[in-house]
Amino acid sequence: MPTIAIVSQKGGSGKTTLTVNLAAVAEAAGQIALIIDTDPQATASQWGSWRNDRAPEVIDSAPPRIQHKVDQAKTQGATFIIIDTPPHADSAASRAVEIADLVLIPCRPSAFDLAAIRTTISLIRLFDKPAFVVFTAGPPNAPKIYQDAIDLVREFGIEACPHLLPDRAVYRHASAAGASVLEFEPAGKATAEIDALHMWITAHVDMSSFAHEEV
Repeated sequence: MPTIAIVSQKGGSGKTTLTVNLAAVAEAAGQIALIIDTDPQATASQWGSWRNDRAPEVIDSAPPRIQHKVDQAKTQGATFIIIDTPPHADSAASRAVEIADLVLIPCRPSAFDLAAIRTTISLIRLFDKPAFVVFTAGPPNAPKIYQDAIDLVREFGIEACPHLLPDRAVYRHASAAGASVLEFEPAGKATAEIDALHMWITAHVDMSSFAHEEV
């Protein structure tokens, strides 16, 4: 029952887009997904309200209540929990990192965005949690740009997720319709990319849990 925190102190990194689409793919894969929206802007909650009670469920939470809501959700059968956080190094981000089994840092592959993730990495190190950068909203075909970005984040002491989420118009069209890319364009490239990321997360969390049990 993984709990994933989506954290970035840089606005416009694609946190909520990643959150809602990842939850939708998890739900379609047979998991019971829950989004916990801790961002005062409540973008994920707005997306949830547009869906007229269709899964995945979205609830909001103040920072002190996040752990309680995660525990409650697990007792009620949730098997894939994603915490969407505000674009600041505040108490919600800190609490989400502390609770999470895995932290994902969405980041555009640009110099300003890459420089900004240093604050997020420092926060994650405080809690010694496994974390990966997920490159979002970059050009679909630019291997040199992504390789340079991967090399840079390694210099920061963190690895990049092997699955990219390039900029695709379907994300904007789906969000405006209160849908996920899976629902809006099931055979599209964005759906395949989100699905691959979800499978990677599930396998990574399972392997981490196994290693922890072995120790």
